[in-house]
Amino acid sequence: MSLFELSERAQKYQAELLDFMDTHVYPAEAVYEEQMRAAGDPHAQPQVLEDLKAEARRRGLWNLFHPDPKWGAGLTNLEYAPLAEIMGRSAHLAPEATNCAAPDTGNMEVLTLFGTEEHQEKYLRPLLDGTIRSAFAMTEPAVASSDATNIELRMERDGDHYVLNGRKWFASNALHSNCTVMIVMGKTDPTADRHRQQSMMVVPIDAPGVTVLRGLPVFGYQDREGHAEITFENVRVPLTDVLKGEGEGFAISQARLGPGRIHHCMRAIGMAERALELLCRRALSRTTFGKPIAERGNIQDWIAEARIDIEQIRLLTLKAAWMMDTVGNKAARTEIAAIKVAAPNVALKIVDRAIQVFGAAGVTDDFPLASAYAHLRTLRIADGPDEVHKAAIAKQELAKYRDTAARDTAARDTAARDTAARNA
Repeated sequence: MSLFELSERAQKYQAELLDFMDTHVYPAEAVYEEQMRAAGDPHAQPQVLEDLKAEARRRGLWNLFHPDPKWGAGLTNLEYAPLAEIMGRSAHLAPEATNCAAPDTGNMEVLTLFGTEEHQEKYLRPLLDGTIRSAFAMTEPAVASSDATNIELRMERDGDHYVLNGRKWFASNALHSNCTVMIVMGKTDPTADRHRQQSMMVVPIDAPGVTVLRGLPVFGYQDREGHAEITFENVRVPLTDVLKGEGEGFAISQARLGPGRIHHCMRAIGMAERALELLCRRALSRTTFGKPIAERGNIQDWIAEARIDIEQIRLLTLKAAWMMDTVGNKAARTEIAAIKVAAPNVALKIVDRAIQVFGAAGVTDDFPLASAYAHLRTLRIADGPDEVHKAAIAKQELAKYRDTAARDTAARDTAARDTAARNA
């Protein structure tokens, strides 16, 4: 068995998922658009999605992301990777249809690892059943949230409660019609060590003092799950709803974002594959100046480069997944950071070129390319911007040589002193 060869159970899931996509998900895309237009609400829950969820569950294509067999499919990251990629080909339908959509996946893992029995009964089980949805509130409008230690939302102890005051935005999923609960990150002790000031708490979205102000559009799109701006005004949260303990918020965020980042990247590869397919089909079907577009040299270069780039980022993603499985998320942090930079950028380039081949049609909603572009461009910022991940990679690389450089400098200084002493 080769290093990245799929296990037998993963192959079975893959075959079933591919059939589900062909027979149900792709045909549902037009129905979804129709039902959303008829609803007149960008955050409506169309019936076709509920139908897809029922069919996915009937087929056993449910909670595939969850590594614990008690709660989900029990797949490794390496086994889940190609499945998430397939889902990414219809990113607005397939992940939710299989109950593998962000931010629920990360929230469910957090509740599995750090939630109390009450949290698991009240929120985790309904999330695993797909009967409710959840949001994650960390980013804030008033600070540079690429550094999570900047967050300002206050969580002040008051007897057997914390009182929350502050503002969040880009709280993804908070406008979903089934969203019931949020995991909120804030500051409990501004005087503590820099990475011990933050805590995470479970907060019902309808708690007194929570106000969803608006859904933030992304490149003019209102995503169905929404990216909400939310105010917290004297929101009282019981001490029992603190996850893991006071001061553990930053540590939880690192545990949560590692798998979440790689899931995003897997889906991005799926988007790239679909964009390449659309590009090729369009290039073969259209003629300019007496020749099929597919015969143009620059188009052939784009197609060849896309295939090369996709295979490269897929291999890097699989390596990161394999390392997460074998040596842990911390040891795989460089690979996770690398794929978080590489996958959205590669997919974005391929989608952009597909749009160019489609011409004006590519920037309309008649095809999925424009919305894919908006999503992928946002992904270069979500879960940490490219620059933060590059800095982390550079830090790891420099660490390999820092001790050597110090020894070399010390040796040169000693040699220089010895030379000076001899010449004195």
